[in-house]
Amino acid sequence: MTVPDAVSTPVSRTLTLPPSPSRTALPKLIATDLDGTLLRRDGTVSPRTAAALAAAARAGVEVLFVTGRPARWVVPLREHATGRALAICGNGAALVDLRSGGALLAARALPVAGALGLVAALRAAAPGVTFAVERAGGIHYATGYPPLHEEDPTVVGTTPVEELLAEDSPYAGQPLLKLLAHHRELAPDAFLALARSVCGGLGEITRSSSTALLEISAPGVTKASTLALHCARHGITPGEVVAFGDMPNDLEMLRWAGRAYAMANAHPAVLAAAPRRTLSHQKDGVAVVIERLLAGD
Repeated sequence: MTVPDAVSTPVSRTLTLPPSPSRTALPKLIATDLDGTLLRRDGTVSPRTAAALAAAARAGVEVLFVTGRPARWVVPLREHATGRALAICGNGAALVDLRSGGALLAARALPVAGALGLVAALRAAAPGVTFAVERAGGIHYATGYPPLHEEDPTVVGTTPVEELLAEDSPYAGQPLLKLLAHHRELAPDAFLALARSVCGGLGEITRSSSTALLEISAPGVTKASTLALHCARHGITPGEVVAFGDMPNDLEMLRWAGRAYAMANAHPAVLAAAPRRTLSHQKDGVAVVIERLLAGD
């Protein structure tokens, strides 16, 4: 048998390489909650998270803060905002410009008639409930409301909530962004469930506090609905958005975004609803995901 000469046998110079691993497309926008999500327990942005946000900005990814906080509590974080430097505040009730000191660009106000209906329904269902009114110009405590908000000067409320909401109130010209309702005895989730059962379509009721504090905005106004309006205005689809959150007021946003992450420290309902998880806010969970996204993972 003749053995072919190895030297003279033609050898193909065409190599077939394995396909390159596909890189995950960068999102156009990162929508992140603040407390319990982006911020450490002391309310600060860690050096690692600050570096990740800056890297996202260099890559052309907008970072949008989407929070239950009022604008005045977000302005100190403006150095970490990217792109248009906007923030969605009050659980969707306000869009503000952080570079202009939190100037109000758009408000989705709670109708006063609806707020009064909510007050009556909650008083009947949960005796002992107290209220505060969050307007574009600041917060106003009604009679009996406790000093819960450390970022604002403590003001002991002595005015009935109906007077704060009246048409002749000195604050009536400011958009009504949220009605806050607090109960000293009810468990937080039980209070939320009760309020939703008795308030019908008068408002969007949610919570983000560890206490029995409800945050109520106009019907249809959530973090998700205002985020969706912002994205539609700028040609961004849900699939191009990555969202992070930890509390019930983040649920609609996490369900809307194409990629959603619950923090390891999140409320059980958020952990159950979000398809992805990351490390806790104390361990820079948002930064970990951003780093992976920018690396193409």
